[in-house]
Amino acid sequence: MSEKQTSTGPLAGIKVLDLSRVLAGPWTTQILGDLGAEVIKVEQPGQGDDTRRWGPPFLDDGSKDAAYYLCANRNKQSVAINLADPRGAELIRQIALDADIVVENFRVGGLAKYGLDYASLSEINSKLIYCSITGFGQDGPYKDRGGYDFLIQGMSGLMSITGRPDNEEGGGPMKVGIPISDLVTGLYSAISILAALAHRDRTGEGQHIDMALLDTQVALLANQASNYMNGGMIPRRLGNEHPNTVPYQDFSCSDGDILVALGNDRQFRSFCELIGRPDLPDDPRFIDNGHRSPNRKALQDEMRPAIAKWKSDDLIAAMEAAKLPGGRVNEIPDILADEHIAARGVIKDMVRSDGTPVKVLGYPGKFSKTPADYRRAPPRSGEDTRDVLTDVLGLSEGQIAALVEAGVIAEKLH
Repeated sequence: MSEKQTSTGPLAGIKVLDLSRVLAGPWTTQILGDLGAEVIKVEQPGQGDDTRRWGPPFLDDGSKDAAYYLCANRNKQSVAINLADPRGAELIRQIALDADIVVENFRVGGLAKYGLDYASLSEINSKLIYCSITGFGQDGPYKDRGGYDFLIQGMSGLMSITGRPDNEEGGGPMKVGIPISDLVTGLYSAISILAALAHRDRTGEGQHIDMALLDTQVALLANQASNYMNGGMIPRRLGNEHPNTVPYQDFSCSDGDILVALGNDRQFRSFCELIGRPDLPDDPRFIDNGHRSPNRKALQDEMRPAIAKWKSDDLIAAMEAAKLPGGRVNEIPDILADEHIAARGVIKDMVRSDGTPVKVLGYPGKFSKTPADYRRAPPRSGEDTRDVLTDVLGLSEGQIAALVEAGVIAEKLH
């Protein structure tokens, strides 16, 4: 049984019914939970969220939950209800009666047969904000396809601009090292839900939000898509180089690589002076960014020998003193141990209901009045079933026991 804690976040008092699994949906609801909403996560008895088994690594405790699951499921209560059983679906409908938000990521139309789609639930709760997350949206020729992050990264064009150029060793399309399409869809979904809450505050109306991974990832093409739509430039893979701003890439020092991110002509001139090549900004090929970009290879040939004479720590320190943006390529353990990350309080220590400690990455926004809070560690599957059915629906011990006996609910997976 989870300890009851009162939220202090800006969404305190908002109730979320989470019918999602894997990442895009759970990422959405975790954001809402971090901001203070009460989130009830519904999982299939005997199975739970798929990501509980996406390991190794796994927690060395009775749950054997994967570390992957822990990244997206804090600040939630877990109930194990079989929604395919009419009695289970009815329990979920009763929870939805008092909910402000529903988030689901079933295939298009997949919840209608259980009476848990937007049309059905909005009839009993007209103020409900219902967010559906799918690979391709609720309409369009691809709507019935299954959508997964890797597939979306490829179809959206993202992989065509990620990785080394084809003519270099290791060249070819490459996915991003995190499930970026899922994560960004979660962010856009949370933003959209907050906008719908603002509309409801003004009008009293709930609404349906249709979120698609492909739509979101295409929207995230940003400057690369604009380069093509408004300039006719077809974006290509450039490795660590920037398509527009030069130089904005990695360079090799005598003892390792560093990152140089120069955003304007003034910074370029200052950096050239720093590395002992003050002549470069006066070269007609490099006089401004408009000339440097088409002549980037020639510029790199001039800069690399000068940069290679430096030790990486020395050049980074010199750039910092000159207020020029630069740094090193950290590995994950490096950045998680960084003193700045510690000072910012990014890593949070939590304890599960059975006493198992877990570490999570906290919500990045810093609120001066209503900060995000961390009330519940990622729950064991179904551990809050009894609490929710008692506190939210007012079921008796006898009713709960009968539902357990019938296999409609489970109090724990493990």
